[in-house]
Amino acid sequence: MTVINPYYQGPPSDHFDGTRFFNPGQPAVDRGLGDILRWKFGSRPVPWPRSVPVVEAVPDAKVTGLRITMVGHATLLIQAAGLNMVTDPVWSERASPFSFTGPKRVTRPGIDFASLPPIHVVLLSHNHYDHLDVATLKRLQAAHQPLFVMPLGNDAIVRRAVPGARIVTGDWGDAIDLGAGAEVHLVPANHWSSRGVRDRRMALWCGYMIRTRAGLVWFAGDTGYGGGAIFRDMRARFGAPDMSLIPIGAYEPRWFMEPQHANPDEAVRIMLDTGTRRAIGIHWGTFQLTDEGREEPVIALAAALTANGIDPALFVAGVPGGVYDVT
Repeated sequence: MTVINPYYQGPPSDHFDGTRFFNPGQPAVDRGLGDILRWKFGSRPVPWPRSVPVVEAVPDAKVTGLRITMVGHATLLIQAAGLNMVTDPVWSERASPFSFTGPKRVTRPGIDFASLPPIHVVLLSHNHYDHLDVATLKRLQAAHQPLFVMPLGNDAIVRRAVPGARIVTGDWGDAIDLGAGAEVHLVPANHWSSRGVRDRRMALWCGYMIRTRAGLVWFAGDTGYGGGAIFRDMRARFGAPDMSLIPIGAYEPRWFMEPQHANPDEAVRIMLDTGTRRAIGIHWGTFQLTDEGREEPVIALAAALTANGIDPALFVAGVPGGVYDVT
């Protein structure tokens, strides 16, 4: 039976077999129904609080330097030399295809949507619902008409949902000019994609190396550690980032999550492999997606930094509403 990719048609490459994308040389990320049932019926997730207070930030319209404001999960406002970007924007109440079920926020967004400055660029890393939320994309299009940047195949989803959107797609290794003296490079991540049960790995996933006049920022998106080669390769190609946005949550149980989500110890290894000068831990504390307690990534990150002799001020767990200036 011929399988048709509904998102992307293109020639095979070192990470695309003609139908599905994959992580070269890395452990398989696919999990069958048996694995899912083993996880769901064999685990005991640590209960999370229903809500956690947030002190909202009100961003400046323009920043001449480099400033990161945490909205929550993988949504961040990056302001660099007059350019305003948001990553994987989710302002919805749930990370789900449905408004009535699915993982629900325990922290409200760290920036009220109405308080956003003019948004010039939206960076989408992949199509999982906690990263690509069409309701939020529609709001951004209506209010800001930004440039949407995304990896191969994701444009098919966004074009259907957001008519008239300005969209640029790229493959790993591609560079896209953002204007204002900035460019973004699509870089590999050890992850996968799907919106349903039959489209696994049919759209590409990525991270972003963002070179601006104010500094170099790496947004990792979602990634497992794997052998670490992709991170060492980034350092060799781009140099050490001034700021890295590295996932530290959604990692338990390890037998299920290890190929796709780094834990805090691996996040510190990623920091060292990339040579990053400062890092913010993302992808934790907003939506309960896995089994670990809400605060466990923060505790484990502190322990990993101590074990590696790293000043904890150089790698902080980002909190919604947190503002981080890079000097």
